[in-house]
Amino acid sequence: MNESFAETVWSHYHSHARSMPWREQPTFYNVLVSEIMLQQTQVDRVRVKFAEFMHAFPNEDKLAEAKLSDVLKVWQGLGYNRRAKYLHMAAKYITENGTPNTFNQMVKLSGIGKNTAGALMNYVYNSPTPFVETNIRTVYFYHFFAGRSDVSDGEVLKIVEGTMNKHRPREWFWALMDYGSWLKSQGHSRLDVSRHYKKQSKLEGSVRQVRGQIVRALAGRTMTKPELMHVVGADHRFDRALEGLLSDGLVTVSRNQVRLTE
Repeated sequence: MNESFAETVWSHYHSHARSMPWREQPTFYNVLVSEIMLQQTQVDRVRVKFAEFMHAFPNEDKLAEAKLSDVLKVWQGLGYNRRAKYLHMAAKYITENGTPNTFNQMVKLSGIGKNTAGALMNYVYNSPTPFVETNIRTVYFYHFFAGRSDVSDGEVLKIVEGTMNKHRPREWFWALMDYGSWLKSQGHSRLDVSRHYKKQSKLEGSVRQVRGQIVRALAGRTMTKPELMHVVGADHRFDRALEGLLSDGLVTVSRNQVRLTE
């Protein structure tokens, strides 16, 4: 089964490998930025923002030196603005402590959990490290968990480790990602059987939507709360959205003026 499975994955990759700038130059910084951007965001959207982000902040030093408010401005369009803050914090950590090159060092970075650390180990250092994410779940559910429900990531991880190509881990996980993306496009996602996967909530009508509106409104501007409420067309979600942004350290209020955190 493992041999035929590997042949299927490699065959798809050799015919349909996707071109991405962070694959063409898999430096630590390129992969770090792309992995954080790809959390909750489709590849096509990330391609565009990745180029814009790299133009503004071409390396860790430039990102660490920048104001958070400037990072948030460039981040606009990707959503989940906390990711921009995590990336900013990670850049600061790297400039002070050096580029991490072990799994245990990776997970010390803001916004980096075990699965993202695993991706970094494979893609940057070509070091075979099993990890699980949406496309990988899709592949393994389809091939190894037919008829199952309530599948844990621990179960998937064991099979990922057992089928992993330890000689070419970087390409192997790229191949899994591309094959998983294709399976989803064919209606084979089956992510509802995962014990750990949580479907992204709808943006329309959510507090998250208002959070994004507030950040966009404050990009390059300072406003009073009433002015801000008027600009975003505030409704019952506004206070919760603003309180969340304050709690996350993305906006500040001083002397009745609301602004993006510097």
